Amino acid sequence: MFQWYLFVLIFAVGLFANMTRQTYTVNSYGQREQRYGWIPVLIILVPLIYLAGTRDDMRFGDTSAYRIGFHAMPSSLNGLVGYFTDSSKDRGFTIFTVFLKSFIGENDVLYFLIIATICLTCVFYVYKKYSCNFIITTFLFIASADYIQWTYNGIRQFLAVSLIFACTGLLLKRKYVLVIAVILLASTIHASALIMLPIVFIVQGKPFNKKTVLFLFAMLMAIGFIDQFTDIITNIMENTQYSGEIDQFLSTEGTSIQRVLVYSMPAFIAVLFRKRIEMADNQLINMASNLSIATLGLMFLSAFSSGLFLGRLGIYTSLINYILLPWEIENIFTKSSAKLIYAVMLICYLAFYYYQVVITWGL
Repeated sequence: MFQWYLFVLIFAVGLFANMTRQTYTVNSYGQREQRYGWIPVLIILVPLIYLAGTRDDMRFGDTSAYRIGFHAMPSSLNGLVGYFTDSSKDRGFTIFTVFLKSFIGENDVLYFLIIATICLTCVFYVYKKYSCNFIITTFLFIASADYIQWTYNGIRQFLAVSLIFACTGLLLKRKYVLVIAVILLASTIHASALIMLPIVFIVQGKPFNKKTVLFLFAMLMAIGFIDQFTDIITNIMENTQYSGEIDQFLSTEGTSIQRVLVYSMPAFIAVLFRKRIEMADNQLINMASNLSIATLGLMFLSAFSSGLFLGRLGIYTSLINYILLPWEIENIFTKSSAKLIYAVMLICYLAFYYYQVVITWGL
């Protein structure tokens, strides 16, 4: 129930920021947009970090598994060599954990707090810097259930995701060497990060360019030949660190249609109003539109295959959706229409949040 208070906090902070002039105006690709100062951002960010870091073991998520794994790891870097002989999975995360443990001891709450701080600071840094409506972006991040799903669960993958997402500015400047270096580093934390190697090139350029459309077409072809596609995935993964888990991953049900629609809505709007986006010629929105198309392809593919495996890949490209959607609403539609769309959006996302968190997860 405490999670619902977060929505009250978000909009209270938005009101506070505007009343106390904690906002400022920037020129974003030729357009004047509002940005929030660090004080209102931190008022939201700190409680999110605290809640994620101090969570108890619940019926949802893998907190207990991470807690057990944390206590089982060596307490100093000297013990890594012997530990690696027994475990070769995601050694970057192991080194990171053992390094932390050498300073904080067996304090698993502090361990979770540090990971939550890194992940959420990376995400909110990008949202603060690039969102035209930080309050709505934050609302979408929480109401989509991404906050709970990825800070209470799957934190190893989300750590990799967050590090790559923090490189949004580098990607916009096309500093590929640095971005690739971060992706390779992130892949030592969670190997799924390697999916971003081709995507960072696919999403560059004009919205809906040939590379992006080809990627979407490939996803549709994979859906059409889903049995052959899963056989290919199995053959690729059988010689990796995930070989013992791939059958379990691929045997799970596909991603729910509700979640697919939530993740895909910014892409649908971008496709419908493609010419408006092309006229704006905003480099950030161009890239975000292409990433939304990649998300659309990955999520639809996961709906027909495995939500546990392929459904988890969408998070690499979907976080920027929460920057794209408010920009679409405020720049494509008239002011009166935008207010109505915002109202409908708030109701729909809250309904989805209730369905996902209360009904599906039972929290």
